[in-house]
Amino acid sequence: MSAASGGQSVAVERLSKRFGPIVALDDVSIEVRPGEFLALLGPSGSGKSTMLMSIAGFEQPDSGRIVIGGKPITHLPAHRREIGMVFQRYALFPHLSVAENVAYSLRRRRTSTDEITRRVREALTLVRLDGYGARAVDQLSGGQQQRVAMARALVFRPKVLLMDEPLSALDKKLRQQMQLELKLLHRDVGATVILVTHDQEEALSMADRVALLEAGRLRQIGTPEELYHRPADAFVADFIGQTNFLPVTDVPARPRVRGFAQALGAALDTTSRLPPDSPRLALGVRPEDVILCRAGEGEPCRVVQVAFGGSTQAVLLEVAGHRLLAHVPAIAGEPRWVPDEPGLLRFRSGACRIFDMSHQPETWSSHHDA
Repeated sequence: MSAASGGQSVAVERLSKRFGPIVALDDVSIEVRPGEFLALLGPSGSGKSTMLMSIAGFEQPDSGRIVIGGKPITHLPAHRREIGMVFQRYALFPHLSVAENVAYSLRRRRTSTDEITRRVREALTLVRLDGYGARAVDQLSGGQQQRVAMARALVFRPKVLLMDEPLSALDKKLRQQMQLELKLLHRDVGATVILVTHDQEEALSMADRVALLEAGRLRQIGTPEELYHRPADAFVADFIGQTNFLPVTDVPARPRVRGFAQALGAALDTTSRLPPDSPRLALGVRPEDVILCRAGEGEPCRVVQVAFGGSTQAVLLEVAGHRLLAHVPAIAGEPRWVPDEPGLLRFRSGACRIFDMSHQPETWSSHHDA
């Protein structure tokens, strides 16, 4: 199957949608570049699926518009948008063979029989299902059914491909394998891809950019590296990966963690702007940026609990009345950390950021206050 001649741009402009009293989308604007792989990420109820269904034409927004390839399509029926769609449950027809499932959209377009045969063969080759055309779909594994759904979506060569949590039904190992295969498929096909997922690891590993939504609003959009290393606020820092939050004082003069003997100094990321005066400020630090040692410099701490994770140990620490998580290397032959063991901790240089917690619920802040 020949690669598509580049995907089309997708622009969502000030999109809003309500379901009764529930605000699903609240004035959201996003631009997706031609050929880009964008992940719509967020917790349940964030609005990501509503946005995808609006782009597909299965939901009608209350206000705003959707533009694909420079053409407004907000009120265009779904079947006229020429968008490929892969659903969470695959939506395959159990009474049809693999080849017949893949050919379905071409038959509806009244494509010639010879052309259908050729395109179906190419699509199945693209998803590594050569020789599977005559099989019934219920004879396939979950990963193979997912590939059939991908082939069906790609067989008519769409410029835009939408995927609604397509890997959620797979086990973890197969899901990770399919993530890499979908990235390769995107490179080969060249279509613009918009993926909905609630799995942050999936979004970070697959997408060129990630749009994080929460309660119908866009919290941040950027590359996976930008969201992980330069989160816009505490919600982003907490949702993308893991973050310890510790209350700080003396900002901006000489930031300190309450109870710590030392000022933060070189641990602060100097490229980030300190938030304005607020009664609730917190230091955010990733577990992998907490350095734990048995000798040298650092804040005295005590190991509360340890979980072995293969290449790392997840170590819950208590320090100056706070608790925080550290991910430390688990190197063969070196002693493991054990509960009640004393230690010293410090933060990796430039790894800490200060967040304004005034817009976070008190229960959220106290839960994350290590």
